[in-house]
Amino acid sequence: MAFEQITTEVADGVLTITLNRPERLNAWTGTMGSELREAFDQADADDEVRAIIVTGAGRGFCAGADLGAGGETFDYRARGAHEEVPRDNGGEFTLRVFESTKPVIAAINGPAVGVGATMTLPMDVRLAADDARIGFVFARRGIVPEACSSWFLPRVVGISRAMEWVSTGRVFSAEEALEGGLVRSLHPGGELLDAARAIAREIAENAAPVSVALARQMMWRMLGAEHPMIAHRADSRGMLARGQSADAVEGVTAFLEKRPARFPDRVSDGLPEIMPGWRAPEFE
Repeated sequence: MAFEQITTEVADGVLTITLNRPERLNAWTGTMGSELREAFDQADADDEVRAIIVTGAGRGFCAGADLGAGGETFDYRARGAHEEVPRDNGGEFTLRVFESTKPVIAAINGPAVGVGATMTLPMDVRLAADDARIGFVFARRGIVPEACSSWFLPRVVGISRAMEWVSTGRVFSAEEALEGGLVRSLHPGGELLDAARAIAREIAENAAPVSVALARQMMWRMLGAEHPMIAHRADSRGMLARGQSADAVEGVTAFLEKRPARFPDRVSDGLPEIMPGWRAPEFE
């Protein structure tokens, strides 16, 4: 599928999604959000994709919502929405990332402000260029944090740091993002994608895709679990299902034979149900 505002490329088992509005610092639009969701749908359906990198074209990652509509930018009624409560399209995207069966790496190559910052929160690893600038600027625009960030951000950096960044709305340095735990590491701009690809390739070349998909579900869903017993139930079901799999046989055999594993199981064939009581809430 040809996209208008993003590009996609698959190499060595890694899908790189690039936000592609460089003349606008990759500012977010509804079209971009729809295309990103479609790219993630395609990635989940493609067994050749083992990991995903999201980055931006040009000197920016994403400068936030495109403000070309001026004061009506965030007025859904003025822009023709008729639903009782129109859905935030940033949240539709972050919920899609939350459901991804492939691990996701953000390569924040430049300014990441507003939705440009919140869109990265459900991604599993965030790396940044050492001159990147990040900001949760919503209060300075008269709106509130979106893209489910009131759920994600405190879980990533803790409630105190999250509230400081959100209530001040200030734009801060990559160094502060690193110190606060928002990003894993900083890199010179020219080395950022190589660093992200090294992590993605390590996943693609060594890990069983079905195991990674299940582990990703378990880790993210357990952030909202009320007791470790919920994890114990999922672990037990997961170990039962995977312990009988061809992947488990291959993983152990490859280790004993001191060779790289060639895992045969495919995500597209379906994942074992290890959390039978878990249901995503409906939007109301």
